[in-house]
Amino acid sequence: MPNTVPERLGAPERLVERVDALIDRLERLFPPPLPPTDWRASSAFRWRRREGRGRLEPVTHMHRISLADLQGVERQREAIERNTRQFVAGRPANNVLLTGARGTGKSSLVKACLNQFAARGLRLIEVDKLDLVDLPDIVDIVASRPERFVVFCDDLSFEASEPGYKALKVVLDGSIAAPSDNVLVYATSNRRHLMPESMTDNLEYRTVGDEIHPGETAEEKISLSERFGLWVSFYPFDQDEYLAIVAYWLEHFGCDPVRIERARDEALQWALGRGSRSGRVAWHFARDYAGRHPRALAGAASVAAPEGKGAVKSAAAKRASRG
Repeated sequence: MPNTVPERLGAPERLVERVDALIDRLERLFPPPLPPTDWRASSAFRWRRREGRGRLEPVTHMHRISLADLQGVERQREAIERNTRQFVAGRPANNVLLTGARGTGKSSLVKACLNQFAARGLRLIEVDKLDLVDLPDIVDIVASRPERFVVFCDDLSFEASEPGYKALKVVLDGSIAAPSDNVLVYATSNRRHLMPESMTDNLEYRTVGDEIHPGETAEEKISLSERFGLWVSFYPFDQDEYLAIVAYWLEHFGCDPVRIERARDEALQWALGRGSRSGRVAWHFARDYAGRHPRALAGAASVAAPEGKGAVKSAAAKRASRG
C-alpha cells in the first residue's frame, strides 16, 4: 500500500515520456521537409517526384542553343519567338503546340527561346507526361512569382483515359478559376491532335461498337489540341537542307571542304538507311563520320549534341557570314 501512491504520482510523467518516444518514432517514418525552390539557381527547372512528393529542381547544365542556330525553320521560329516576346512583355500570348516531323527542331526552338528571354524574366519548367497530374500544383507554386513561366511538355501523346490528359485540359482553359497569367504551356508532339486516331473516327454517322454518337468521340479526341491557341507545324527537310546540316556539323568537327564534299554520298546513304532527313540524323552521321576519320577532329572544338535540332546554319552560310 505505501508504494502505490508514488507509482500513481509518477504515472503522468511516464506517460509523457512514452508519448514523446512514440512521436520520435513516427517522425522517423516521414521524410524530412523539402527545401524551398532556389529560384536563383537556374532559369530552367524540372518537376520531380521524391517519396510521393513533387518539387521543382533547378537544371544545372543548361542547353545553350540560340535562335540564330536554327535555320530552315524561319517561319516557325518567327511565330514562336513573337509569341514568347509578347508573353515576357506581359501582353496577351497563347499556349503553343509544336507538331510535325521528328528531328526538325521543335524542342530546340523552345529551349532557344528560353536562352533568348531568360534575362527578361522567362523561366522554363519541364514536366514529364506521367507528372502532368501535378500541373495544378505547379501553377499554384509559381502563380505569385514575378517571373514568366513556360511549362514545357516534350513529345506528348495521350490515351483519353490517362489522368494527365484532363489535368492538361484544365490548365490550358482553366476550371472555375481563371488560368494564371504568368504561365503558358509549350508542348511538342508528332501527333497533331495528341491522341491516336483511327479510320472509324471519320465515320461520324456510323455506330461503332456500343458508341451511339461516335462523332462526339472524335470531337473529344481533338478537344485537347484545340485548347492550344498557336499551332506550329514542322515538315521534313529536303535533300539540300539535310546536306547543309551535315556540312555544318562536319565543319564543327574540323573537316575541311574537300572532306565534307567526299562525305556527301555517305550522308545520303545514312539518311536513306534511317528513313529520315533531319537535323538529328545529320548530327548522328557527322559524329560517326568524324569518328571514323580521326584526322578530321584535329583542332575541332567540343560540340554539344543538338538534340534533334532543326536545320542549323549551313557551312556555306556560316562562311558567308564571316565575310
